[in-house]
Amino acid sequence: MINLFEVTETNKMIEQENLDVRTITIGISLLDCMDHDIDVLCQNIYKKITSIAKDLVKTGEEIERKYGIPIVNKRISITPIGFVGANACKSPKDFVKIAKTLDQCAHELKVNFIGGYSAIVSKGMTNAEKMLIESIPEAMKVTQNVCSSVNVGSTKTGINMDAVKMLGKIIKDTAEITKEDDSIGCAKLVVLCNAPDDNPFMAGAFHGVSEADCIINVGVSGPGVVKNAINKCNGKDFGELCETIKKTAFKITRVGQLVAQEASKMLNIPFGIIDLSLAPTPAVGDSIADCLEGMGLASVGAPGTTAALAILNDQVKKGGVMASSYVGGLSGAFIPVSEDQGMINAVERGALTLEKLEAMTCVCSVGLDMIAIPGKTSATTISGIIADEMAIGMINQKTTAVRIIPVAGKDVGDTVEFGGLLGYAPIMPVNNFDCSEFINRGGRIPAPIHSFKN
Repeated sequence: MINLFEVTETNKMIEQENLDVRTITIGISLLDCMDHDIDVLCQNIYKKITSIAKDLVKTGEEIERKYGIPIVNKRISITPIGFVGANACKSPKDFVKIAKTLDQCAHELKVNFIGGYSAIVSKGMTNAEKMLIESIPEAMKVTQNVCSSVNVGSTKTGINMDAVKMLGKIIKDTAEITKEDDSIGCAKLVVLCNAPDDNPFMAGAFHGVSEADCIINVGVSGPGVVKNAINKCNGKDFGELCETIKKTAFKITRVGQLVAQEASKMLNIPFGIIDLSLAPTPAVGDSIADCLEGMGLASVGAPGTTAALAILNDQVKKGGVMASSYVGGLSGAFIPVSEDQGMINAVERGALTLEKLEAMTCVCSVGLDMIAIPGKTSATTISGIIADEMAIGMINQKTTAVRIIPVAGKDVGDTVEFGGLLGYAPIMPVNNFDCSEFINRGGRIPAPIHSFKN
């Protein structure tokens, strides 16, 4: 039973250490909205989303006032539109029409993002899913609050390299079509392996077909809290360090549990999961990099960085699962570059490279996230980066992702400003040795041998 004493205990974390609930996300199934007529489908989608989520923002604000807990984002995730639009959509333009409807919902409800402009193509693509992927550049250009994701691989199915190849070009096209805004469209597009059905974090959130009609998922965050706890362990051994991180993660997760239960009760929507991922912001003191450096690294990227991140990720999970019976989503530590001032500093001082970030993704929650690269980078090179990251996820039975931004007109040495939670990023160098022959093989990389566990 959660009581107000536990909330009072976290006042210092909230006021001085940047503790927040990063998001309350309502997951909404759109399967009952499906229709053969695109206009009817869009009307059905609009009616269902605006009716179920009409009180989301107001409820979040009431919980903030009641408990003094900042809730940074109010979001919606929906059934992947690749499924929902299969009957009605005859061209990529039809899918763009759905994207505009979703954006209209977001604006009217005043939510930060709607996620689920998505396709699940880990083993193959339907014609509808292919059209949705083709529509992504235009959809990202004409919408502000719609996020897109494509799951191209899983441990059970392998990696769909036709989709990986296609997405290299799609990312390039998205960067070009939104170049007047520093290729911001790519910041709303993520490519995934082993995508979970209940992730409340953007841009990869969608409401899986295994989920209920609607659900409340909450994502908590507190790198600043964890960093201050780590600082108290100076000179202590790894056993004590791990115990400290675990206990801190427990307290953070209990705050999220309280918010989730309140939101579920007030909205009369079932509680789904707590995602206890440590998600940084550009604010000073709210950085995953600071947590890692607090363990004794001169800079993120130094030898020992991957081991430090493994400790952080594991102890966050251990503490979280003791605090809530319903931990899900991604749950661990995010390492986006542009959204983390410490990561930005490490890149600028030359300590952190794309290759080191890839190594770190073997032990963190997601993958290569919010990384700006030269606009001249080829589509096949981007596909190669995606393929490498998907392979890490497939082999290690974990979620991995790529949210990479080839910023049109910019090169190494330049900086790109995204604003808000997306922050800013230095353009990182990319290994440009050609991989086009490998990518152009097409087909599917088979599932690993350990996938056969039925």
